[in-house]
Amino acid sequence: MTTTEPLHLEQRIHLIDGFDLGLPRRTGTYVIAEEELTLIETGPSPSVPYIREGLNKLGYSLDQVKYIIVTHIHLDHAGGAGLFLQECPNAKMVVHPKGARHLVDPSRLIEGARAVYREQFESLFDPIVPVPEDRLIVKADGETLTIGPGCTLEFLDSPGHANHHFSIYDPVSNGMFTGDTAGVHYPQLKENGLHLVLPSTSPNQFDPDKMLHSISRYRERGLDRIYFGHFGMTDQVEDVYQQVTKWLPVFVAEGEAVLADGLGFEELASRLLNRVADELQTAGISAHHEVFGILKLDLEVCSMGIIDYLQKRQK
Repeated sequence: MTTTEPLHLEQRIHLIDGFDLGLPRRTGTYVIAEEELTLIETGPSPSVPYIREGLNKLGYSLDQVKYIIVTHIHLDHAGGAGLFLQECPNAKMVVHPKGARHLVDPSRLIEGARAVYREQFESLFDPIVPVPEDRLIVKADGETLTIGPGCTLEFLDSPGHANHHFSIYDPVSNGMFTGDTAGVHYPQLKENGLHLVLPSTSPNQFDPDKMLHSISRYRERGLDRIYFGHFGMTDQVEDVYQQVTKWLPVFVAEGEAVLADGLGFEELASRLLNRVADELQTAGISAHHEVFGILKLDLEVCSMGIIDYLQKRQK
């Protein structure tokens, strides 16, 4: 198992790379070093050994973990929640009201992920362990969780990517843990001096209007930092909003054109990849850059969500 040192993001916040899909800088687990040791996101079950090792490198034991928060219940963010919770005897799991029952009974999550990932499902997500109901804490919009003398986290309902999605505001860093609502950040391009963020429009609850509303709520906060589900932190918060609001109508318009041509998500994924590739290559990024493999996968899943949204809208 290849591991990396946890990333030091802020005096009390680290990020453990979970190597989702076997890739570095894909998903991770945030560690907030407050009086009540708090983690945000577990990733899928194959990421659990990386969390364990990362905590060890930071000098923490599993019995010190008090809260594990998942922004939403998609398996790449919360698939390992039940498995990891088994190793943390003093921890509670914190989840959106619309996500709680699916952690207790993950059968529908499994069914949905199998439909998207097909034969890759087992290697990417197994095992998926139910979370005991008595270890769940549900937090609705505006509710809070005090994890230290000077830190009370606040939860914001933030649909658009999923209806079971909340974001977590950290008053100490004036930052927001945005899961997938503020898009996917591609740190692979950082060495090239580029800051790329694209909307995450995966099935089956993607809604562009809700996403834009959630982003407007972030804007109202005057944030200094965004902590992405995929991957890492940025202080270029206004640039994040601008990129997502720029690309979102492009994604939807391309989807409408594909449907009008009687074609499916494969064609949409190809068109979106070409649009993004054109922009990156104009900025000097080689067509052989590692980011394109990740973009191809992301845009395939995004295209499924866009087609699903448009077909529902037609009905």
